[in-house]
Amino acid sequence: MPSFDAVIDPNLVELRNAVEQSSREIGTRFDFKGSSARIELAEKAKEITLFADSDFQVAQVSEILLAKLAKRGVDLRYLDMTAKIEKIGGDKVKKLLTVRSGIESDVAKKMQTLVKQSKLKVQAAIQGDSVRVSGAKRDDLQAAIALLRKELPDVPLSFDNFRE
Repeated sequence: MPSFDAVIDPNLVELRNAVEQSSREIGTRFDFKGSSARIELAEKAKEITLFADSDFQVAQVSEILLAKLAKRGVDLRYLDMTAKIEKIGGDKVKKLLTVRSGIESDVAKKMQTLVKQSKLKVQAAIQGDSVRVSGAKRDDLQAAIALLRKELPDVPLSFDNFRE
């Protein structure tokens, strides 16, 4: 029975490359000379921390990072940009960006109900941090992919394990 998995899974290699390129650019730019502006990528690429001397500099560092991510083909919807800027010691600030990976349970349930309500001859099953969609025909599965992309525009879905 043909099936595929819908997942939220960023390309970690490209993400790491974009962070390293951003760090190099911050190190060479004249407006960041003598400041503590930098970017750190946490283990397993779950969090990106932006450090700077002021809110304005954090915004500039964020713009550099977003430009490098877009240039390397990483979808910007993987980043959760809603975090507030925190003050740390010595008039310095930081902003924590989390990298979305895996489908949250409420999004998975929404995907499952969308597939059920679509009247397509496919079934959706939540399996950990992915949703497996299976059906009798390949055309139905492709219609399900189109439906999920259309109905969930704010979720950076990718589709893996397309099997016959």
